[in-house]
Amino acid sequence: MRCPAWFASGLVLVMTLAACSDDGPKPPPRLIVRGDDMGFSHSGNQALVKCVKEGIVTSIEVIVPSPWFPEAVTLLAENPGVDVGVHLALTSEWDNVKWRPMTDAPSLRDENGYFFPMVRPNRKYPGRSIVEHEGTIADIEKEFRAQIETAKRLIPRVSHVSGHMGCDGFRDDVQALTRKLASEYGLDIDLKERGVIGVGYKGEHRTSEQKVEGFLKMLESLEPGKTYMTVDHPGLDSPELRAIHHVGYEDVAEDRQGVTDCWTHPRVREMIRSRGIKLVSYSDLKR
Repeated sequence: MRCPAWFASGLVLVMTLAACSDDGPKPPPRLIVRGDDMGFSHSGNQALVKCVKEGIVTSIEVIVPSPWFPEAVTLLAENPGVDVGVHLALTSEWDNVKWRPMTDAPSLRDENGYFFPMVRPNRKYPGRSIVEHEGTIADIEKEFRAQIETAKRLIPRVSHVSGHMGCDGFRDDVQALTRKLASEYGLDIDLKERGVIGVGYKGEHRTSEQKVEGFLKMLESLEPGKTYMTVDHPGLDSPELRAIHHVGYEDVAEDRQGVTDCWTHPRVREMIRSRGIKLVSYSDLKR
């Protein structure tokens, strides 16, 4: 049965008014590209700077007690446009390079004075986690404060805190402590409260080529009006990084070179441009 002309005209009018009453086109997707672990190696430092200058990184997380932190401070001073976060650390997971607490924190040290390699129990590192040694909240607070205060002194623009290997929230009291310290030091940018959605590669991402394809698929899936964050660890396939590994992660140099290749790839940059994706940092969330 055909609808009367008056009904069809009325339906068109209603649909038109509904469209006109919309708030207009939604803003483009926003994406934080966070590079982690600055300071753990010279290779990692170089790769992160490369991904800032030639790629898409918008925020860098720096590990204050790590061995290459002094170089990280210099490089960040030379690249003042990139956002920086204090990557709070309670672990030293690599087999051939280690770092120690900045404070006298006996519950956070192994028999050699280094951080334990793991936060939670791991069968490949039996008895070598913070959880198994009951790291005290007093020691953790003292250590977190030392790391934050050192970062703020040497890198005054630090904007936020995050946790290396999830050490900022592995217990309820630690999570509450991290939030308290972030607020106290003016570094409280809560991603969950701001509706930031975590995203990563779609599909296999072992090789550089797979990382690029998986990252492009992820970019294609981002929706207008939403804010996302992707996190990874750039590096360079160098002799240094080939020597830095731990059980179960033997191909670290190849894997992290793949991240660098992906985040500086022309196809990735072009996809971001053509889709109008806005690259933002933690600091931009405050605005």
